[in-house]
Order: sequence, then C-alpha cells, then structure tokens
Amino acid sequence: MTSEIRIGILAIQGDYEAHAKMLDRLGVKWTYVRQSADLEGLAGIILPGGESTTHVKVLREEGLWDALQRFHSRGGAFFGTCAGAIVLAREVHNPAQASLGFLNVSILRNGYGRQLASDVHEGKSKLGDEPMEMVFIRAPIIESVGEGVEVLAKDAAHPVLVQQGRSLAATFHPELTNDLTVHRHFVAMVRHKGQKPPSDEIPDEAASPARIIH
Repeated sequence: MTSEIRIGILAIQGDYEAHAKMLDRLGVKWTYVRQSADLEGLAGIILPGGESTTHVKVLREEGLWDALQRFHSRGGAFFGTCAGAIVLAREVHNPAQASLGFLNVSILRNGYGRQLASDVHEGKSKLGDEPMEMVFIRAPIIESVGEGVEVLAKDAAHPVLVQQGRSLAATFHPELTNDLTVHRHFVAMVRHKGQKPPSDEIPDEAASPARIIH
C-alpha cells in the first residue's frame, strides 16, 4: 500500500539518503528539505544524524529554524535520529545549546564518548515482538524524560527511542539497518497525527517503489 502522505528529509548533513531508501521500501513519497519552501505540502520531516551544532547553525542561516517552529504548530510530525534527536530535545547538555524543544526530554551530547566506530546492539521495544538492531555512533544519552513522553525502547537502562505526540526521537540510527520498524512507526504516526496506529497499518515492504521527489 502506497501512502498518500509526503515526508521531508532534512538534507544538510548526515545520511539522509539512507532515510530516503527506508521510505522507498515503505512506498512513501518523500522530498529533500534544504530551504523553508521545501516544507510546503509535507506531513512530517526527518532530522538525520550528523553534528547537532551544524544542524542548528544551518537551520538558522537558511531560515529553517523559524519555519520548522511554524511547521510544528501547524501539526507537522518530526522524527530525529542521533543529532536530530538532540535538536528536538527540550534541554541539551555537554555543552548546552539551542534546540527546538518539541520533546520534553533532557539529553546529553556524546554521552558514550567520542566513539571511533559504531556500536551495534539488539534490544526490545514496544513496537513489536522482534528485537531491533540499534546502531550507535557518537550517540547522545537521554538523561530524563518529562510528562507526556512515552519510552518505546531502552538500552542499558537509558531511553533510546521516545515519542511525544507528533515527535519521535531515536539516539541510534535505524536507517543504517535493514529493520523498517522505526520508520514504519513514524509513517503510521504521521498518518494518524501522533495517535497510536493499528499494528497492521503499513506492510513490511511496498509492492512498488514510491515516486521520489527531489
């Protein structure tokens, strides 16, 4: 089943192409976002990994910072991975920096130290019975979650996948695995405006590739 929604992928750094491939597999239309005009007609946006300070700098320089605030106020959904999760947080430490504040969490940058290689774990989540593969690269740590935040997965006692309404964040990189679980959840979440979707809402793979919009 091909969804009629269209999702944006912030394309200023990080492995945004990997996110696009995940959406292709789900049959979901997508577009790269590099300026505020690219947000037109989108139902949600993915903020990939990279360097969170660079994200903030470029978002402000390109006029996207305020545009994303307006997008959120209009009901747009957000999914941040690693650095994207930092940008979505209410509070950031090590060091402190500006963030959009859409998720009521406190997050610690480079919480595991400056990893030179990826650290791959498997863990349970509320999104299904099968364990998820989690790729951590210079990952942040969610120190605390506030009211309204649901913890969907943990690793070593730390929340690693959280949701608050229309905002979803992972401290790991689901786009670097073959597991569609998290992206499938985000797409269903977008379609249901942050409400819990039926478990069979989206198939594992699309029958045909989505129409890609650049």
